Amino acid sequence: MTPGTDIDTTGADAPPVVETPWRRLDKRMLVVSPIAGLVRLLPVVLILLVTGRQGTPMQVWFPLGIGVLVVIGGAIRWRTTRYRVTPDRVELHTGWLRRQRRSVPRDRIRTVDLTAKLLHRIFGLSVVHVGAASGSPMESAGLQLDAVSKTEADRLRRELLDRSPAAAGPGSVEHAPVTPPRPPATELARLNWSWLRFAPLTFSAIAGIGAMGAAVFNLIGELGVDPRDIPAVDDAADRLTSTPIWATIAVLAAFLLVVAVVGAMVLFAERWYGYRLTREAGDPAVAATPSAGIGTGTLRVRRGLLTRRSLSVSEQRLRGVEVVEPLLLRAGRGAYSKALSTGLTRSAQGGALQPPCPRPEAHRVASAALREQAQEITLAPLRKHPPAALQRRMTRALVPTGVLVAGLFVAGSAVQFLTELAVPSLLLLPLAALVALDRFRNLGHELTARYLVSRQGSIQRRTVALQRAGVIGWTFRQSIFQRRSGLVTVEAITAAGAGGYQVLDVAAADGVALADASVPHLLTPFLATAAPEDPQLGTR
Repeated sequence: MTPGTDIDTTGADAPPVVETPWRRLDKRMLVVSPIAGLVRLLPVVLILLVTGRQGTPMQVWFPLGIGVLVVIGGAIRWRTTRYRVTPDRVELHTGWLRRQRRSVPRDRIRTVDLTAKLLHRIFGLSVVHVGAASGSPMESAGLQLDAVSKTEADRLRRELLDRSPAAAGPGSVEHAPVTPPRPPATELARLNWSWLRFAPLTFSAIAGIGAMGAAVFNLIGELGVDPRDIPAVDDAADRLTSTPIWATIAVLAAFLLVVAVVGAMVLFAERWYGYRLTREAGDPAVAATPSAGIGTGTLRVRRGLLTRRSLSVSEQRLRGVEVVEPLLLRAGRGAYSKALSTGLTRSAQGGALQPPCPRPEAHRVASAALREQAQEITLAPLRKHPPAALQRRMTRALVPTGVLVAGLFVAGSAVQFLTELAVPSLLLLPLAALVALDRFRNLGHELTARYLVSRQGSIQRRTVALQRAGVIGWTFRQSIFQRRSGLVTVEAITAAGAGGYQVLDVAAADGVALADASVPHLLTPFLATAAPEDPQLGTR
């Protein structure tokens, strides 16, 4: 009997059951992993070399020892990592001192994300992240293969998202039976460089520039370099100190603005270079239901300059889309769309179907992704919420602002600095009122043939189109103040996206009617036993 073979002895004529063999990561990881570790430790090594005493053995041997440990750690990691793909599961075993065993059922796989950083691309490797549904709608499960060859990564992506029964052969992915060729992918969107104008209008780009600036500043400080020792910096500082304070502030603000704009454009170009959104045809053996807007294919987003990334989402697991409009981007008439599916990361870029772009383009991509008319999803006419919702928005905005302003006036009698801030703080009151009014104007919801559409937010307005078939439950929340106003917050629970999407401050009766109409017969047993005069359920 050969190793790796199990014989079923329940019957004399039973054929042998061949166990799926385990596989290792690509051998090129023996080079890539140590190099990546050394690059991450390079700032520490530089600090040790610069700050250490000249001529001491530790100045040389300590960094060298760190490098040796990194190389040994990479070899141990490669030696102790193995994976296999069976017809039913994907399994990953890792670790030496701390062993981990990960197993993901294939029917729970929702997304496959391929990432190739610059070092991985040089060696022809790719990292495969398998995103899967978990038992909790607020969590996601999965595993990561770091790293395999590009050919193997693409084959894994196709096979793991294939829902056909014969997707995998009796052994592993490479033993899968030959399937007829599928039609080429259909392009839904590609990068338009005119969208670069939206780069400075996103909070993530500005935050990224700030983080990079702080990292550079800290590194300069750790290396003991004084920026004032640089002649150009010292000369600019002398010029600023000799000018009026208002001119100095204006110059610094203009400089920071230019840096932020240029940096945001650079980050945009690096993130979205080569962007393409395509739809790959699914298995013809799996029946599609175009009348319900559900396909059997795969949505694939490819992007990136230095780090190439490919995100694949199964259409059968897609539960809706979300059009996001941050305040600055909304002022520039821009937006971007995101997919709602399990297995996606919770980051701002998780599930993004496109970069920041003109608002009509965002709605068009959302429509193409769901195979629905935009008027049935993110552009559907929404029902306005009752005036009591406006009162709540105004109260929640003006009361804290009024307390802050009053506190500045009271404390200003003792602290001169606060006295100078008290009068300008009065401008916060009309600003808070405008934000509250904008939040009320953005509230809305509608129930279309197959989708629950809701919108909310001011600093970041979000329009969500969630499949009614994807709603697995409802949560009703009512604070003391909402109860007095006859309002309720209704949350649709789903396994996709954020796990739940709220319809804020609707009339109590309308909220129950919305939930009951979205998922017929789900609330009927409870409504039948509710008292007709119950103010939270209303009369039906």
